[in-house]
Amino acid sequence: MRRFLIRVATLAAAATTLAVPAAPSTAAAAQGLSFRPLSYNTNGYNWGGYAATGSGFTSVSATWTEPRATCNSTNDLYAPWVGIDGYGSSTVEQTGVATDCSSGSPVNQAWYEMYPAGPVYLSTSSYPVSAGDSISASVTYAGSNRYTLKLTDSTRGWTYTTTKTLTAQRTSAEVIIESPTGSYPNFGTLSFTSATVNGTSLGSYGPVALDPSANGTYEARTSALTAGGTAFTDTYLHR
Repeated sequence: MRRFLIRVATLAAAATTLAVPAAPSTAAAAQGLSFRPLSYNTNGYNWGGYAATGSGFTSVSATWTEPRATCNSTNDLYAPWVGIDGYGSSTVEQTGVATDCSSGSPVNQAWYEMYPAGPVYLSTSSYPVSAGDSISASVTYAGSNRYTLKLTDSTRGWTYTTTKTLTAQRTSAEVIIESPTGSYPNFGTLSFTSATVNGTSLGSYGPVALDPSANGTYEARTSALTAGGTAFTDTYLHR
């Protein structure tokens, strides 16, 4: 388990590494779809959202509207993403949008990563992302250790697709929000829709629900899955 992002403003710097969740117990996995109003989901540390576990994962996809974030500090950094691996394995194949507050204001930037290689950030002039944009992301195993990563901003009318090679276990698939600094900006409520794994609903895999936390404080809350197991929200609580 690991983190992924580095700060948009310091791409040449080393990646920030934080604690991430251990693999869920059988009991935690079994309660996957049940939302507990008076308690929290599994502690995801710097991860929130859902992680499906098993073997032979070949695809994951989801759509969201990029929230309008408010920076609490210049340490705030987070990203919604979809990916294969990472929950109990040492690689991650992932793509999404990062929001970085190091300049004092939120800066959105599209990216992908084939961890343990570093993240690749897309040009903001060629692939701009703004709050309110409709984003779709997918990662697909193409065989022979090849993965196709696709990110679309349908509001702006662009799609970025790349195929990369990595030897990986394909033992999990995720739809996630993450803060590698352990410090989320106030993003309000982020709604994931059309979340699928291997071409079927995310919920059909009984995924574990994760709430992100830092320094013993829960920072956001992941809702129950709805719309046949293809939709959920992450709601900001506090830093």
